[in-house]
Amino acid sequence: MLRLLDETLGLQGRAAQFDAQTPLLGALAELDSMAVVSLITALEEQLGISIGDDEIDGQTFSTVGALTRFVEAKLAA
Repeated sequence: MLRLLDETLGLQGRAAQFDAQTPLLGALAELDSMAVVSLITALEEQLGISIGDDEIDGQTFSTVGALTRFVEAKLAA
């Protein structure tokens, strides 16, 4: 997950320092509305999951842990 965040958002290695409590949406300037779309696309392509518009909200991208739990649930479904 951290590698995907780093690559998609162009964080230049900063994501390696992130943990589950690291805030994302509203805390990272790189995670704007266009970047959210890019991140969703990257998750779908690289992990082979499908994410519907009605499945995501601001809480999904609130922290690294929230995003990880969302992705883990999608992979388990």
